[in-house]
Amino acid sequence: MNLRRLDLNLLVALDALLRTRHVTRAAQLVGIGQPGMSAALTRLRRMFGDDLLVKQGMEMVPTSRALELEPEVRRILHDVDCLITESPQFDPATSRRTFRLRLSDLLAFLLLPGTMRRLGAEAPGVTLEVAHFSPEATVEALERNEVELAASTKLKVPKSIESSLLFEDRVVCLHRRDHPKARRMRDIDVFLSLRQIRVSQSPLDDRFADRQLAQMGRRRAVALTLPHWLAVPEIVASSDLVAVMPMSIARRVARDRRVALASPPFENPAFAWALYWHRRHNSDHAHQWLRRLISDASADLKSGAAGVDLSRK
Repeated sequence: MNLRRLDLNLLVALDALLRTRHVTRAAQLVGIGQPGMSAALTRLRRMFGDDLLVKQGMEMVPTSRALELEPEVRRILHDVDCLITESPQFDPATSRRTFRLRLSDLLAFLLLPGTMRRLGAEAPGVTLEVAHFSPEATVEALERNEVELAASTKLKVPKSIESSLLFEDRVVCLHRRDHPKARRMRDIDVFLSLRQIRVSQSPLDDRFADRQLAQMGRRRAVALTLPHWLAVPEIVASSDLVAVMPMSIARRVARDRRVALASPPFENPAFAWALYWHRRHNSDHAHQWLRRLISDASADLKSGAAGVDLSRK
């Protein structure tokens, strides 16, 4: 392919088509007519030697090749946008930059209210796009520049990935307040006899209880595995299932009088939630500013378990 003859607008069209899965809506998204978008799709198919999107009902379904291209196209367009729109000094008040973040539902719940409040005051033109990946996929996404920042914990990262502390946390047991075994929850044998909820973003994700129990040669009875945290409290409140979850979110949940917290019956060292980014962004003033903004938004969470009384029954 002769890159000198490549029309960058074709990648803009491909991004719109992959976002909308519809020719007319893609045309509206980029501000051209439907015939123009159809012509762009024809040129894209010829350029990549693939159908890219195929008709299915009222919409279009991307091919395997299109799904492979999607994150790369988005990354390229983002990099070009930053090259054109951002000065080295970076002025948040006038910037129109879009940042891509990796956050779980738990961290979005904890960090985004303060972050968006600060964005509204300091940088009303800056936008955030949030995605969620497993721990393993998060590291790959940072390496491939599919996300610029990730908030997580205990990621196994190469030397190319930097990190900074957001706040420390511990895990806690969550159970229904009138659970029949509430008074014996801190007994390891009783705890392990209970049916439990496990939150895991991948089969390898054992960060919050299973790793500690495995070191003791023990294993819990998992009745439900979820990829997200925010459904857990309501399930616990209406069943005899118990869960182990970070104190940072559990102390918010404890305001619901249907549930109670207890110290876990295994070693419970503090762990750190951190921001992770690729070192390619170290000298990016806009990136430095966003890291500071999110760090400031986490300030209220740095007190950990303060103000929460765990069950001592």
